[in-house]
Amino acid sequence: MDQLDAMRIYTRVAELASFTDAATRLALPKATISTAVQKLEAQLGTRLLHRTTRRVQMTQDGQVFYERCKDLLADMDELNGLFQPEAARLDGRLRVDMPVGVARDLVLPALPDFLAAHPAIELELSATDRRVDLVREGFDCVLRVGALDESSLVARPLGRWPLGNFASPDYVARHGRPESPADLARHRLIHYQPLLGARTPGFEYVDGDGATQFVAMPGALAVNSSECYTAACLAGLGIVQSPASALRPLVDAGRLVELLPEHRAAPMPVQLLFAHRRHLPRRVRVFMDWIEALLAPQLI
Repeated sequence: MDQLDAMRIYTRVAELASFTDAATRLALPKATISTAVQKLEAQLGTRLLHRTTRRVQMTQDGQVFYERCKDLLADMDELNGLFQPEAARLDGRLRVDMPVGVARDLVLPALPDFLAAHPAIELELSATDRRVDLVREGFDCVLRVGALDESSLVARPLGRWPLGNFASPDYVARHGRPESPADLARHRLIHYQPLLGARTPGFEYVDGDGATQFVAMPGALAVNSSECYTAACLAGLGIVQSPASALRPLVDAGRLVELLPEHRAAPMPVQLLFAHRRHLPRRVRVFMDWIEALLAPQLI
């Protein structure tokens, strides 16, 4: 095993904080993983990892070495493809994450063309509404919709997703059609809560002065899944505030109606996130360019 392979093993152990998980992810014996890290420590003359029965944690020197390894490994990937034409074949594993609705409605229908153009890519696509840990779970990039938390990740803004307010025809027949935010007092909101138990501020809209306002609304149901959010709306359980383009086909089919079009929430930012590197592997850059072009018609 050469030093670059050992560095790749070390970075994965450091990211996963586990020799066992790194061995599983890299499809190598745990003994090979442990030996590679021990040889690096002996060669460098310093301890890179604190090891206990419960966890593995980088030392201060280990953190410095990790950052330098990431840069060097990214540079090597770039160097290996330096003289390849842009049309050269892409290969290797590509692990990405995105919201369920984006994957189902936009990415998966278009994916055959991307994979046909790059048949040597091994794509691992995670579709979940939870916020994955990009570094710890080994993702090359993730697509995020909505405001970002404080992060050391690099963000590539793609645009903003316009929102709309929707309900089922049955709900409107039972509760009436609100004509202004003041009418919402007699209506019900389906609450979307990524973490169940948290409180939502209610119905959100931007007023004529461009300020965001909230109307506290009751609701019998809170969900943490975008698919359940739409299904609950179709079942007539209340009003939802969702990306307009995603629910437009249901409106056109007469299964949902749009409410209060003059009182929409602010569009949600959409961005790709990736770990800080001086150079991204070309397969990651090509995939991100493809995602940006695919989503462009949906965003403003």
